[in-house]
Amino acid sequence: YLAWVCAAISCLGAIAGGCATSPQWVKVRDTPRNPLAGTLDMLSPGGPKPTPRTMQLLRRHDLVDALKGDRTGLLVRLGDVQHREPSREHDYAMAEIAYITAKEAEKLHRDRAIEFYGTAIIHAYRYLFEYGALGPINPYDPQFRGASDLYNQSLDGMLRLVRQDGELRPGSSRIVKTANHACSFDVVFPSSGWQEDDFDRFEFVSDYRVKGLQNHYHSYGLGVPLIAVRGSHQGQGATEGYYPPSVCFPVTAFLRVTTPHSAVHAKDSGDAAKTMPPEVGTPPGADPNAPHFVLELHDPLDRQSIEVAGRSVPLEADISTPLAYFLQQPQFQDSDLSTLGLLRPGEAKKLQGLYMFEPFDPRKMPVVMVHGLYSSPITWMEMFNDLRSDPLVRQHYQFWFYLYPTGQPFWLSATQMREDLALVRRRIDPARQYPALDQMVLVGHSMGGLVSKLQAVNSSDDFWHIMSDRPFAELAADQDDVRLLATTFFFQPNPSVRRVITLGTPHRGSEFSNGLTRWFGRKLIALPSKMLHRQEELLARNQKFFRADAPIEIRTSIDSLSPDSPVLPVLLTATPGPWVSYHNVIGRDPDPGWEEYLVGKGDGVVSLSSAQLDGAQHLRSQIAVPADHMTVHRHPQSILEVRRILFEQIAELQDFPNRPGTQVAEVPTQVPPVPDNSPNGGSSTRW
Repeated sequence: YLAWVCAAISCLGAIAGGCATSPQWVKVRDTPRNPLAGTLDMLSPGGPKPTPRTMQLLRRHDLVDALKGDRTGLLVRLGDVQHREPSREHDYAMAEIAYITAKEAEKLHRDRAIEFYGTAIIHAYRYLFEYGALGPINPYDPQFRGASDLYNQSLDGMLRLVRQDGELRPGSSRIVKTANHACSFDVVFPSSGWQEDDFDRFEFVSDYRVKGLQNHYHSYGLGVPLIAVRGSHQGQGATEGYYPPSVCFPVTAFLRVTTPHSAVHAKDSGDAAKTMPPEVGTPPGADPNAPHFVLELHDPLDRQSIEVAGRSVPLEADISTPLAYFLQQPQFQDSDLSTLGLLRPGEAKKLQGLYMFEPFDPRKMPVVMVHGLYSSPITWMEMFNDLRSDPLVRQHYQFWFYLYPTGQPFWLSATQMREDLALVRRRIDPARQYPALDQMVLVGHSMGGLVSKLQAVNSSDDFWHIMSDRPFAELAADQDDVRLLATTFFFQPNPSVRRVITLGTPHRGSEFSNGLTRWFGRKLIALPSKMLHRQEELLARNQKFFRADAPIEIRTSIDSLSPDSPVLPVLLTATPGPWVSYHNVIGRDPDPGWEEYLVGKGDGVVSLSSAQLDGAQHLRSQIAVPADHMTVHRHPQSILEVRRILFEQIAELQDFPNRPGTQVAEVPTQVPPVPDNSPNGGSSTRW
């Protein structure tokens, strides 16, 4: 008996189709990542030390002994050499010496460290941008990447120390002293989907190591990658309630340096408008003849390069670490969310709805990801991380995630998702003036695929005939019950959904939903007592009204996934909207275990015969990948297939840019209008 109990619990976890685990997404590094650590011998007992090329330059000008004395004086003497013989080599040496001095002073002399970090930034910036008259930079010279690293690491060091005086908020100004000047320092935030008020605090990407994601997307260029933590606030419009608390987004900090020399050069070259920073004025205490610092905070998802001194410069960026840092927060522990949604669906309703991890963009097409049973949106993070690493995907798509209580039958979740999708459209686009929102792509894993398909089909009378042979109008019930049943069994395809992608979906049910697991499901899943009472009252008032095999007594999601569930055959043959395309991904476990004896060949939970959509209307593509049920939506081949489908949609829209939309379907007359103050989908108090 004990063995059967253990097997049943194992089966219940297997049929879940999700990832009810809580991985460690990031780990704090012992020391921040620093690409100069090896180059400058920073970890050696006698380090840090200048590079051999800098030492050679010092020997040539008889300045080696000065390295052991006053570094400010050494930089002045090198400046004199630079004035007589302008050369990038001289600025590189000064940047390197200033950086080493700052690192040595960092722990005991904070102000001195800031001064020399600022000096290092100025000289590295000059090396990179102020020698156009001397010819282009040799990109094959390792000193070029060294100058980029000196710029980035000096800016990283300065920002860490400056931040101790307060957060680096857009719109703020201060004075930063270098070794020779008092420089104005302004923080600006160029246009992006986020707003200046969205910045609550910053963390440094270099402090963390990504662990929970297989792929870490870090691009190389100039700037310091940061993790921006968003604070919730009022007055941000209809989308405010769709952002999770403390959502994190990537930012790259780039310090634009304007010196009197560079300003004159820009003016002479006719490029002043591109090189000069915005006019912010000279704050009290700043030297008007000193370099002017403007810290620009760029969104690397929105912009991958910037223009500096008439050149396109790639930004150093990291889009994976901010995501992993965000997922590390306690409220996103997947096991807690998944367990609550499965075993306490009534309590999970307060969390139900759409979530946006990126700023809403009316120009981009939504990709809505729908998780499976005993799961949550966290299960999509591998695919999300990979897909948005592609610039073309980022340019055309925005990602939304749907969270719902998975303990209830999937058709109830689909009903709530229909209402939530309608609600978000009414809130963010009441005039329906954003055509990109009418190119929605739904991506569903396991049971989430069934929930997604129910957004794209026409019910006609077929779903109601599962319940009863008598007309719906003869039903005796309270208005709330009438509305619930009407919206559940009478619906039209969402006119905004263009594609439905299903992965590892039990289109014909799963043998894991058997008598034993269904019995355990009824014992473990605590459905709301109000729901059960309404169900009993409905049956009492309508005796002999419902069919003997009507799904009205199916109470849990485990029951609803049974191969003999009467809803599945109707959904399988339901007519999708003529504008909808289906795409299907099947998992085939390369190393099957004992589960194959129960479900046959397949992904270990869903058999091949159940997962296939052969002969389905509007099926555009179908592939099988070597993955089990728990990993089919994370498998590289699945992610590449989803990316291919997204590319396909872009190509089709470019061929037919004026494709007419579909009229909004009318709801059945029995269904009262959904009030706009629905507690689902959009409440800012869901978490």
